[in-house]
Amino acid sequence: MLKARATLLASVLLAGLFQIIPTAALSQNEPWSLGETAPSPVNVNGGVAYLSAVHLPPPPLTMRPTVRIRFPTLKNTPVLGPKKDKRGHLLLSQLVAQGKAAGNYGDLYDNRDRGHSRLNLKAHPQLTELLYHPVLRDQNMDLGPAVGLLFDVPVIGNSSTALTKGPFARSLPRLVLTGMAGGGVGGGADALYQNYVTGQIHVYPSNRDYEAGGQDMMPANTPYYIMSQGRSGSDRPHLEALAMILAAFRPATKARLMETGLLAPTVQMVYRRSRDQVEGPADYRTAAAHPTAFPKRGLNLARMVAQANAIRPDDIPPMVRLSVLEEPEPEPGIEMFGDGLNERLYDTPSAIARVWRSHRFSREMVLSTAETTDPNGRALTFDWVLLRGDRRQVKIEPLDDTGTAAKITLGWQEAQVIPEVSDAVSTRVDIAVIANNGVHDSAPAFLSVLLPVHERRFYALGPSGRMRIMRLVRTPTDDFRYDPVLYPRIDWADDFTYDGDNLVGWLRSSSIGEQYFDATGRVDGHKPLYPVISDHRGLPTVFQQTR
Repeated sequence: MLKARATLLASVLLAGLFQIIPTAALSQNEPWSLGETAPSPVNVNGGVAYLSAVHLPPPPLTMRPTVRIRFPTLKNTPVLGPKKDKRGHLLLSQLVAQGKAAGNYGDLYDNRDRGHSRLNLKAHPQLTELLYHPVLRDQNMDLGPAVGLLFDVPVIGNSSTALTKGPFARSLPRLVLTGMAGGGVGGGADALYQNYVTGQIHVYPSNRDYEAGGQDMMPANTPYYIMSQGRSGSDRPHLEALAMILAAFRPATKARLMETGLLAPTVQMVYRRSRDQVEGPADYRTAAAHPTAFPKRGLNLARMVAQANAIRPDDIPPMVRLSVLEEPEPEPGIEMFGDGLNERLYDTPSAIARVWRSHRFSREMVLSTAETTDPNGRALTFDWVLLRGDRRQVKIEPLDDTGTAAKITLGWQEAQVIPEVSDAVSTRVDIAVIANNGVHDSAPAFLSVLLPVHERRFYALGPSGRMRIMRLVRTPTDDFRYDPVLYPRIDWADDFTYDGDNLVGWLRSSSIGEQYFDATGRVDGHKPLYPVISDHRGLPTVFQQTR
């Protein structure tokens, strides 16, 4: 049954039906545009929000529409169903009964795999289930990653699906971040960020992208969703944790979090800070608190309920906003392989990602958190933490006492073993940035850099004492998997020559023979073109076209 759904999902997503329009999220007071009469709100009835076309603006849409949800007068329904008698359940029930916790009235549950892996709503009777009209289901608006609609209420959801066959097989988060759900490579990160600031938190299984004995295939880490370690059904324990965190917030705190766009960031902080692997603030600044995917082991519902309920409206933490102040530009000729092949995967306020294509041995970036503000005007400090990567090849230098800017220096490095996943390896550098307002830590923001260790690179010291490339074999090895969407196949090897520290040129060896390139990347005075085409297997391949 799951394979059938996965096949359907593949055809839907690759046909581009989940089109992302990377614009700013609409204001909660302006959930529609185009000048027409505002669509009708969805009126909740019997614990169900039934979404149909009358609740959406007419096509064509130029922005992601925000659906308005209207709830009836609150009923006297318990926050948890029967047999929920563990310590965390009992604490939540007590807080709600005393009026000290908001409960789940006003919260929406969005199942996006058509019932394949569902949260048991009988165990969370205050949650409202989102259902889709058959016309919307026919358009697959209820299936796959949540990159289409926004809502004006808190949302938790899941989709226990993935692309499971062929060279493009991947989890839903990797599908979105690599642009296969629309919006171009990396464009899906804009949609995930919009979810983040409008209070949507979804859980997606890692499938084969992150498992013991394997390789972390994700191009980046983000705080915009929860990835569960495992396959179908691994998402359900994390969904329950999210439902309980939402229910545990104080009523005034929860209202303020939605008002400020900080609900999802604060949920992420509570979820990560309260796991068994994170005993204190120091542990929150380690890789154990911020893995690519989260195992079921370590979920501590009692700690999550207590942590969420302890947050007062005037203490809520900020959301870290990152920006890039400086970074290297590609050098003409040697580092440019045609349209679309640059190193910028995406830039979003709480997650920045790069794909290392350069031949350089090292690179520098200067990042700033200056756009981060505390919702209550508190003074902030920032910690920059290396979560993943070779510590010998990563240097983080804060540029002031509070950490509002830092220079990051990265050296070329091989794949590293991931401590929290047995025998798994990563080809990525992750740096987390965490703000503290004197009361609470924030959710992390991330800088991620993916390295092409499926290539073979040989560096040596030049006369100036700096490392420089001597040989670069682009043809992929069998040692590491690579993502063909991010790294089109390149079947040649380059050997470089220098005059002192200055590059003279390089000799390229490929199936068509040998060619000599000068330092500007020209062959016999002509600069080749590098279109990306599909080979006989349908894989993107860089083709050298000499004029």
